[in-house]
Amino acid sequence: MTGTVRLRLDVSYDGADFSGWAVQPGRRTVAGVLVEALGRLVGADTPLGLTVAGRTDAGVHASGQVCHIDLPVEAYAELEGSLLRRLAALMPSDARVKAITPVPETFDARFSATFRRYEYRVADTVWGPEPLRRHDTIGWVRPLDVGRLTVAAAGLTGEHDYAAYCKRKEHATTVRAITRFDWRRDPDGVVVATVEADAFCQSMVRSLVGALLAVGDGRRDPGWPSTLLTRTERSSEVTVAPAHGLTLIAVGYPAEDAYASRAEATRRLRA
Repeated sequence: MTGTVRLRLDVSYDGADFSGWAVQPGRRTVAGVLVEALGRLVGADTPLGLTVAGRTDAGVHASGQVCHIDLPVEAYAELEGSLLRRLAALMPSDARVKAITPVPETFDARFSATFRRYEYRVADTVWGPEPLRRHDTIGWVRPLDVGRLTVAAAGLTGEHDYAAYCKRKEHATTVRAITRFDWRRDPDGVVVATVEADAFCQSMVRSLVGALLAVGDGRRDPGWPSTLLTRTERSSEVTVAPAHGLTLIAVGYPAEDAYASRAEATRRLRA
């Protein structure tokens, strides 16, 4: 047998002790521990073509991350019935592969995605976050008004150039389409932001949240965040919210027969 099998991996992790997703020499990363575990099963020299939907920063968590790998047909035939169980034994407790699914070779975890959805958790109680949620919830010393947050968020939805909220990369666009940005207060009192877009620039979600927290606690007017959309460079007025309040909760994909066309369209857009 020759060739490879493409596999979709659904991954969760607590980002507290990781230096982000991407492999970095001398640092503990999610991709690093995943590649190491896979290498123990299929050989460290086996090329995997690991591709992720979204590279999360240091300290950011995920409950719905998606990536794909290409395994040699022979290796997959040998491991097909036990790969998930074996990975569970080799992966650390703060990173889990929850599902492994064979997909067509047209599937691209990054470019075939139609949306990424994040949540950001803020406890504005006097005593701060619950101890058991301290890794995924930040404390905010000022009371937050969900109504003001909702009004401000509405002004940031749609397709815009979010340069004011992005860490710019050379030759990369900062135009994005935010399809959902809303806030709620859960029964436990925690304020939660949900942000969904086709894709995000580096630190974009945390910058959006940071700007809106200044609105929610009364320091800025609800219309202020949308005025920054006229900027062509990152705004020094925007504070980036702490990483540990952010979790990637879902990545969406089209039907199988649209994987290739979606990936092609995304590549054109990002160029």
